[in-house]
Amino acid sequence: MDIKTETPQEILEAVIIRFVGDSGDGMQLTGTQFSDTSAMFGNDVATFPNYPAEIRAPQGSLYGVSGYQVHIGSVEISTPGDEVDLLVAMNPAGLKTNLHAVKPGHTIIVDTDAFTKKNLEKALYESNPLEDNSLENYRVIEVAMTSLTKEALKDVQGLDNKAITRSKNMFALGMVYWMYHRSTDHTIDFFKKKFKNRPEIIEANTKVLNAGYFFAETLELIPNAYTISPAKMPAGTYRIIMGNTATAWGFLAAAEKSGMELFLGSYPITPASDILHELVKHKHFGVKTLQAEDEIAGITSAIGASFAGDLAITTTSGPGLA
Repeated sequence: MDIKTETPQEILEAVIIRFVGDSGDGMQLTGTQFSDTSAMFGNDVATFPNYPAEIRAPQGSLYGVSGYQVHIGSVEISTPGDEVDLLVAMNPAGLKTNLHAVKPGHTIIVDTDAFTKKNLEKALYESNPLEDNSLENYRVIEVAMTSLTKEALKDVQGLDNKAITRSKNMFALGMVYWMYHRSTDHTIDFFKKKFKNRPEIIEANTKVLNAGYFFAETLELIPNAYTISPAKMPAGTYRIIMGNTATAWGFLAAAEKSGMELFLGSYPITPASDILHELVKHKHFGVKTLQAEDEIAGITSAIGASFAGDLAITTTSGPGLA
C-alpha cells in the first residue's frame, strides 16, 4: 500500500507501543508484525512479549492478559522501554493491568465492544472507565473494533463467527500502521505465505487490516500521524531475532566452547517452546532434543544426559519449576 495522507505529521525520535488483550486476541502476532514492518523500514527495534500469568486463565480475567511491547526509533534502541506512548487495549482486563504504564497525556485505543458489563466485572471494575472520567489524564480513542470488523467481513464467504471476531486484532494493527506512517505491504505478504491454502483467511485479514488503516485515516479523534525516520545504522545485512532464538544460539555456542554435545530435554510450554523449536533445526551441530511428557521428565532426562557427558539443559515457562 502506498501511504498518502494530508494529515499533519509529527516527527518523533522514538515511540513505545504496547498491544494488550485476552490470550486469544492475537497480541503476539500483532506486535510481531508491527515490529518486523518497522525493522524493514529501517527503525532500530526492541521488543518484549508478555504472556498470561496463568495457563488457561478465564477469558477476560486479569490473569489471562497477553501483551506485546515494542520500542522503535530513529536512534539507537537498547531496551523495550518502560512507560508507553500508546496502549492498545482490546478488553477491560488489558486496560486495567496496563494503564499504570501509560504516560499521562498520551494515547489509549480501546475496543468499546469489549467493555460489556460481564467483562467489566471480570476485570474487577466497579464502573465503566470509559464513562466515569477515570481516564481524563489520557487521550482515549474509543473504537467499536469488533463491530467494524464484522462489517468489513460481511461479504467474505467461508468464515464462522469465531474466525471473524478473531480478526479484530488486524483492525487495531491497521490503525497503528496509519498512526506511525507504516506500510501494510509486509503484513499482507505475510498473510499470503502463512495462509496460502486458506484464501478466505488471506482475504479476511487483508480486508480488516485495510479497514483499520482507512478508519484511522478518516477518524477526527486522531489529529495527526507520526513519522519516525529510519535509524542511522551501518550498511549491512541485519537479522530480526527474538530472545528465545538468541538463548538457543547461546546454548549452541556454550556446547561448542565446552567441547561437548548439547542435549535439551523439555516439556513444550509457551513461550519456552521456541527454544526447543530452534534447537531441533541444528542436529548437524550434534544437538539432541527430547520433547518430554512433562516438566519432571524434561528435568530428569537432562540430569541423565549430563551424567552421560553432554552439556544438558531443560527449559520451561511453567510455574511448576518454582
